[in-house]
Amino acid sequence: MIEEKLAALNITLPIPPKPAGSYIPVVKTGNLVFVSGQIPMRDEQVQFKGQVPTSISIEDAQKAAKICIINVLAQLKSELGTLDKISRIVRVSGFVNSSQEFYEHPKIINAASDLLFEIFGEKGKHTRIAVGVASLPLNSAVEIDLIAEII
Repeated sequence: MIEEKLAALNITLPIPPKPAGSYIPVVKTGNLVFVSGQIPMRDEQVQFKGQVPTSISIEDAQKAAKICIINVLAQLKSELGTLDKISRIVRVSGFVNSSQEFYEHPKIINAASDLLFEIFGEKGKHTRIAVGVASLPLNSAVEIDLIAEII
């Protein structure tokens, strides 16, 4: 069970963050579930703000990416009732608030991808994009969205 795996990793899913705009956090269609972009929110506060690497380190941006995935999982659990309905992580899109001279976006989003593999095993392997952007909502360092297949 995925819940047991999360507990073994000392991961507690938070109450899913509320949308920061005019959208819904999760949409199910057929056997796919789309999760809107999640930023590193905890207790209604962005935990890691600013551009990489000028105002936030690569290591802190990797921590931000992990929080984004934890928030994605919280959204999925809220929608599905259990994460055990996930049969595959299909796609991860990672956005890094970065300076124009920064080119290591994959290194940051790898933290999210690696965590998904650690939680879901082979079902956690996915396609992905990792791109740099000039800014993100609420000055977040990272934003991640996800597509999952469900049973």
